Amino acid sequence: MFTTSRRLAIAATLATALISAPALAQELTGTLKKIKDTGVITLGHRESSIPFSYYDDKQQVVGYSQEMMLKAVDAIKAELKLAKLDVKLVPVTSENRITLVQNGAVDLECGSTTNTTERQKQVSFSNSIFVVGTRLMTRNNSGIKDFPDLAGKTVVTTAGTTSERLLRKMNDSNNMRMKIISAKDHGEAFLTLESGRAAAFVMDEVLLYGKLANARNASDWAVVGTPQSLEAYGCMMRKDDLAFKKVVDAALAQVMTSGEADRIYTKWFLQPIPPKGLNLNFQMSYALKRLYKSPSDKAYD
Repeated sequence: MFTTSRRLAIAATLATALISAPALAQELTGTLKKIKDTGVITLGHRESSIPFSYYDDKQQVVGYSQEMMLKAVDAIKAELKLAKLDVKLVPVTSENRITLVQNGAVDLECGSTTNTTERQKQVSFSNSIFVVGTRLMTRNNSGIKDFPDLAGKTVVTTAGTTSERLLRKMNDSNNMRMKIISAKDHGEAFLTLESGRAAAFVMDEVLLYGKLANARNASDWAVVGTPQSLEAYGCMMRKDDLAFKKVVDAALAQVMTSGEADRIYTKWFLQPIPPKGLNLNFQMSYALKRLYKSPSDKAYD
């Protein structure tokens, strides 16, 4: 015969097991289950989003966002107790990145993707990894100093970005009569500016500095204009995959609150970076310092 206390202990153990079983099953669904079953995680990256995610001179994917994403990969590997986790890299563009996450071709994408309430209807975002404003790049002698000076001019941006949406809204709201060229990626956009086919390149400020660092004649160009918006970059994953998001969020929060993100920031924004060894000298903003202190997946729009 079991004593009353013994029966209660057994009942408590059974109850705990019943409660834990669904939780364990939930962990092994969605993206985590896919990774566990295959031993492979597929990461989406950019090709020319300097200094976030891009190819260096050895065709290796490097950058601030890439390093942050690999921290999440380490946490996923540990969570799944995998001795080995293969990483498959898939290049994405501003136009196809959401589709590739939605259809399962990419498990996690960290580059220079802005977290917006509209995009949240299609995918989920991790804790943000960067905060940035939108400005413009132009030749030093162009006479363009701010956004109103773009009226009637040809302007280039990257297709599928919030900057493209901003320009079209300016045209509609302010009757600016800009001719907008939508390039397939940031590299093509800068080439359009450099060749004289556009008077200005509108994009997130730090990406403009990234292109400036890689330009043949950096002194010919200037980043100007009143910042038009404050945007948060996050890593994309499939919508409503809460278990996967929890692991990624926790990993990024640990990097930011531990001070490790400060080291990664210094490496990519305050020191010489590949391929040309130029220093962006892009000081950390108050908004990013605040994000590091209190990680969040909040959209800024």
